[in-house]
Amino acid sequence: MSNMNTSMGAHVFCIANQKGGVGKTTTAINLAASLALLKKKVLLIDLDPQGNATMGSGVDKNAVENNLYEVLLGEVSISDARVRSESGNYDVLPANRELSGAEIDLVQMESREARLKQAIASVRDEYDFILIDCPPTLSLLTLNGLASASGVIIPMQCEYFALEGLSDLVNTVKRVYSNINPDLQLIGLLRVMFDTRVTLQQQVSAQVEAHFGDRVFKTVVPRNVRLAEAPSHGIPGVIYDKNSRGAKAYLAFGKELVQRMRKEALKQTARAGV
Repeated sequence: MSNMNTSMGAHVFCIANQKGGVGKTTTAINLAASLALLKKKVLLIDLDPQGNATMGSGVDKNAVENNLYEVLLGEVSISDARVRSESGNYDVLPANRELSGAEIDLVQMESREARLKQAIASVRDEYDFILIDCPPTLSLLTLNGLASASGVIIPMQCEYFALEGLSDLVNTVKRVYSNINPDLQLIGLLRVMFDTRVTLQQQVSAQVEAHFGDRVFKTVVPRNVRLAEAPSHGIPGVIYDKNSRGAKAYLAFGKELVQRMRKEALKQTARAGV
């Protein structure tokens, strides 16, 4: 797929999977915090009306002055609506139940799938990474996320039905790439909630590697109680218990992603003959 333009400011990545309960929000929060620990400037956009990425970052979704819903309607800018995650050391564009009304409101609007992209343009050069936590459905909200992004990161569990859901999502990414966003590409698949004792998980993992090759991140995130506990304290897992296996894996994932982006930039420079 298309090239990634690093001169445009931040890398904008969607964390997406059409299947619920696959550790998508956990990945978004912990990747944001890991990148912040690596001294990167990060904005986490919560595109899910449940507001779990907001709450898991230590931000009270019901007490925020402005939120993503108002940004999509054009009432406020991202710089007016963003808040700081003190526990994670990154910025959050919060979401709450109001966002579920956006589906209906956006339908009547012009260039409805590009509302988020337009909003991001004003802050893109203030960050190194902008991460978008997408809802687990292919909705107009998810479409806004995919239309804004230069890449998609897919967290997945290595289970029997995961491969089927994966091909649906990859097809969606291809359709958005062809029809709406020629900058969109699949950055990679992250295996999460992994249990090495389960033979089936190892088999599915091997199948995914065989099919997607170097698109599969080397880092594998194990199933980890400490990661599951962290959101209820409003603290990213990598901060809550930095010595847990899950935290170490997400930190390794952050480093792997930064390295991958650096390699990509070097390849582009070489291709451009600079």
